[in-house]
Amino acid sequence: MSATFGRPNSSPSAPTLAGALRVPEITAAFWIVKGLSTAMGESSSDLLVTTIDPPIAVAAGLLALIASLVLQLRAGRYIAWRYWLTVVMVGIFGTMAADVMHVALGVPYPISTLFYAAALAAVFVLWYRIEGTLSIHAVDTPRRELFYWAAVMATFALGTALGDFTAYTLHFGYAASAALFAVSILIPAAGYRWLNWNPIASFWAAYVITRPLGASVADWLSKHNGVGLGDGPVVAVLGALIVALVAYLSVTKSDVQQQVRTEIPHHENPALRD
Repeated sequence: MSATFGRPNSSPSAPTLAGALRVPEITAAFWIVKGLSTAMGESSSDLLVTTIDPPIAVAAGLLALIASLVLQLRAGRYIAWRYWLTVVMVGIFGTMAADVMHVALGVPYPISTLFYAAALAAVFVLWYRIEGTLSIHAVDTPRRELFYWAAVMATFALGTALGDFTAYTLHFGYAASAALFAVSILIPAAGYRWLNWNPIASFWAAYVITRPLGASVADWLSKHNGVGLGDGPVVAVLGALIVALVAYLSVTKSDVQQQVRTEIPHHENPALRD
């Protein structure tokens, strides 16, 4: 997932840096906040659709997602709170999108899982055909960032459908589903670490699995056939943890990818060979 880098073409204090990387470095903090955001997205969606009229909740979720995306895209570079706000909004609306397909349209979980898997594959194919890379170390233009967020959205919807498939269709329940995905996420991690698996494929595989893992844990904590804490308390605790961690990242900037890519001919760019 390496790339060739150079100095930015504008001052670091500028609102938008030419060629600035727009997503965070993949650290332990990234996976922790990602897992928390997936769990919060599940519980927040359930809380909203059971508290207010579901169509209004879905519309509000869509508007909040659009607003957060606009905020993120206008930054033109990675800013922790904007990025993670967008991830949380994607988590909430992605859950709603998957639930609408099953609850409102009556689509079985196996079919919705396959549908969102095909949608994610289509995003990856189009992204790679146009940009030549799926590396997060090359998300340095508005178009690449749009592809990135389209992929993120598809992973959340796919992960939600997949988690519901194991919990309900396969009758695993929440705890067993969480255990299944906890083991599953170790596969791409181990493959990348010890078997020299492709880093980009390993990253996106793990990224997809964090969604059903987080959602299964959130449902186990909140639902009556689990721990039974309720959606509200789970959202409050997860939200507080996310705010604390993102505040830490905002201050320390420990997850900012410091270098930016220079303009390199397409055929010579190592990032395009990831």
